[in-house]
Amino acid sequence: MSAGGTLGALAAKRATTTLPIVFGAAGDPVAEGLVTSLARPGGNVTGLSAVTTELVGKLMELLKQAVPGVSLVAHLWKPDSMPDRAKEVRLKEADISARALGVQLQVVEARGPADFDRAFSDMAAKGAGALLVLSTPAFEIERQRIVDLAAKNRLPAVYTARAYVVIGGLMSYGPNFTDLNRRAAGYVDKILRGAKPSDLPVEQPTKFELVINLNTARTLGLTVPPTLLAQADEVIE
Repeated sequence: MSAGGTLGALAAKRATTTLPIVFGAAGDPVAEGLVTSLARPGGNVTGLSAVTTELVGKLMELLKQAVPGVSLVAHLWKPDSMPDRAKEVRLKEADISARALGVQLQVVEARGPADFDRAFSDMAAKGAGALLVLSTPAFEIERQRIVDLAAKNRLPAVYTARAYVVIGGLMSYGPNFTDLNRRAAGYVDKILRGAKPSDLPVEQPTKFELVINLNTARTLGLTVPPTLLAQADEVIE
């Protein structure tokens, strides 16, 4: 079973064409070059998708609901976290979603922790009014620092993982990653019993969760609309 996100799964795929590989939560398995298609993965790789590309529009929509007057949304981005094809698809989706909501998108690159201070300075300099963060293993390790920098710069932020909201992020929307990992273990079990990865379709999440931290909203001076609170699976107070 491959950990380490897309890059970890791709490294495992490059290392062997015979040993079965199961990935737990790839953002876009087809665009990232992990499988030929979701229905027929082909080769020795299969697993579960976190459908990250498709989530971008929903994350933008949630930010717009939480901060109706926002005109510029910063997107914290790790440019080397995926192949170029997947990068183009995801950035195009983010741009389309922003335009549809009438906001501008500021893509801010950060390859690692050494870039965070500069990245948030860039957001402040451009006047960003909100922040979108797509999880990668590198960001996950530094999530407290990212959340703290968002708070320091008074940026309402939306993430794809609940863990950010528990430690002070404003809100998150995404699949239940614990459930994805549990289901990935089921793939391993099937393969150990004789199934071939090429015959096991890539599954997509069956449950998405919206988590909102009202303490953070109050600190930022935000009043979360009742319509948005009504959509939440969990509200932290």
